[in-house]
Amino acid sequence: MTPAQRAYLRRLAHSLPVTVMVGKNGLTEGLLTKIEQELNAHELIKVRFLDYKDMKQSFTDTIVAETGANLVAIIGHTAILYRQHADPAQRKIQV
Repeated sequence: MTPAQRAYLRRLAHSLPVTVMVGKNGLTEGLLTKIEQELNAHELIKVRFLDYKDMKQSFTDTIVAETGANLVAIIGHTAILYRQHADPAQRKIQV
């Protein structure tokens, strides 16, 4: 992903609500399933770290490895993730 593409996705994500929150249970299989569902539905999502803020980088690396998403940015305690939809007809974001 080029820096221009990352900047474009950051601009798009600015107005998006947080769709997934990492809380006291940490990164569970259920949370990874939720992230998969949100990526399939929206392509561009925000994940907020309410707890485990000191582990957000390692959690984000795990999420990226498990889901195949691209990390756009980590801003504060929020990670912005993007994964292009597999079906070209259902793609909402053209990068």
